[in-house]
Amino acid sequence: MEFTLEEIAHLLGGEVKGDGKAKVNSIAKIEEASSGSISFLSNPKYENFIYSTNASAVIVKKDFSPKESLKTSLILVDDPYTSFTTILEAYQQTIAAGKIGKEEPNFIGKNATIGSNHYIGAFAYIGANCKIGNNVKIYPQAYIGDNVTIGDNTTIYAGVKIYANCELGKHVTIHSGCVIGSDGFGFAPQADGTYKTIPQIGNVVIGNHVDIGANTVIDCATMGSTIIYDGVKIDNLIQIAHNVKIGKNTVIAAQAGISGSTTIGENCIIAGQVGIIGHIKIADKTTIAAQAGIGRTITEEGTTLLGSPAIEKLDFLKSFALYRKLPTLQKRIEELEEKMLNLSGIKES
Repeated sequence: MEFTLEEIAHLLGGEVKGDGKAKVNSIAKIEEASSGSISFLSNPKYENFIYSTNASAVIVKKDFSPKESLKTSLILVDDPYTSFTTILEAYQQTIAAGKIGKEEPNFIGKNATIGSNHYIGAFAYIGANCKIGNNVKIYPQAYIGDNVTIGDNTTIYAGVKIYANCELGKHVTIHSGCVIGSDGFGFAPQADGTYKTIPQIGNVVIGNHVDIGANTVIDCATMGSTIIYDGVKIDNLIQIAHNVKIGKNTVIAAQAGISGSTTIGENCIIAGQVGIIGHIKIADKTTIAAQAGIGRTITEEGTTLLGSPAIEKLDFLKSFALYRKLPTLQKRIEELEEKMLNLSGIKES
């Protein structure tokens, strides 16, 4: 598909500087772009590429002032990165729109309802009494258990497993290999040293505009619901345990693990390989640096935590500065001890 620069500028609320009638049909990195493609410039350190790029158009900030002559047209916007994201979304939606209908074979259970403009891939399984909205895409070999609800414009990629009774909102994207609603890790220790399985009879509730990366697992609640609120973005390879609650617009990077019954606030940032114990609360707007270990409730909003066990950012940096000096401090102590011994020897003589 082709679009003129004027059409793209209208989509982005921007302004064309150059040939508005020029057409683009592909998206590319600024340093790899060819004629007919569109790119963007957001980070100033890549500015040198705009003077040599072969892209037909580059999205730039409104106040961009070129230092050399350009051979590409510009689209001036408030935020190039966000605008380019908008184009990527439109491109993805255009591709997805072509996926409509049911591929064979598939299985659709009794009393399941599916909205209009749906796509059901080959070997997909949809259980009894499911309610699936409009424009939903369910890719091959996905499993949807009984009584699952899926909102409009949601995409379930190949191989996703959604257990019975789970609820998904609108505009949710779940990538391949995810498991939603598996049993929580609940075992009661017995007097003889064995463990008795505690039945996990709850579900998982996922809000609107949630993205979940590949091979992430979200356990169902023991009772009630594990809840992922609107706007949450979850990376690949993440474990979210039973009865956890993740607040609106929180982002979680790969390999993080959140233990049971913990509540994460809104607009938090949780970096890669973070570990969080169970039954605690994390305040809104908390930032947790990579590989940090959180073992206590965080009550103050806007805190940045580092280390394991994690402490406030400034305290961590002060402690780390001392840690780096330990070899020097040890040497100084040894020198002082030697001097003290020598002084002691002089006094004795």
